[in-house]
Amino acid sequence: MKITTLRRSSAVVVAATALTLGLGACGSSDNTAGDTSSDSTPMSASSPTSAAAMSGAASQTFGPACSAIPKSGAGSFDGMVKDPVATAASNNPLLSTLVTAVGKAGLVDTLNGADGLTVFAPTNDAFAKLPKATLDKVLADKATLTKILTHHVVAGQLDPTKVVGAQTTLNKDGVTVSGDTNGMSVDGAKVLCGNIPTANATVYVIDTVLMPKGM
Repeated sequence: MKITTLRRSSAVVVAATALTLGLGACGSSDNTAGDTSSDSTPMSASSPTSAAAMSGAASQTFGPACSAIPKSGAGSFDGMVKDPVATAASNNPLLSTLVTAVGKAGLVDTLNGADGLTVFAPTNDAFAKLPKATLDKVLADKATLTKILTHHVVAGQLDPTKVVGAQTTLNKDGVTVSGDTNGMSVDGAKVLCGNIPTANATVYVIDTVLMPKGM
């Protein structure tokens, strides 16, 4: 009887152990699937449609290229919001040509010292659309360069609801902003990433250099 009981007890233990291992294997499989889902999350988070779900300074941005902004460091959304606009732009690798132009025009202190601005910032690729000879000539002509750059700046930190419409630039001419966070343009230049906050400005990164009339 004792031997029979012992055998039965052993059988129960073996069965229980097998059941536990089976459940553990299922749990492991579920976790693996969860890990796969987790791995896909960063891809989803970097897509244009999920920018509003991001935290910090990124939460108010919009546009198809916001995912191209660095995720950390001084050139990230959270980094740029701490610096005045010219300094913030200098930390962003997408805007290095613009930063060079601002420096040549002597506008760094002017932009950094302003109380509140909205800046339409052409990317490096936007400047690359210009013929090299034209770009070199403009960069060498401070007066012309200043007119072009101030044509990209308006007074006040304007969010997507306030920036739409006719705006007067610091060059004392005008630009027209149309659309909304689902698609915005400035005189035909597409907004790639908009409503980026800096310490004293709101930035809208655009895909084309805006030219004042007559230029």
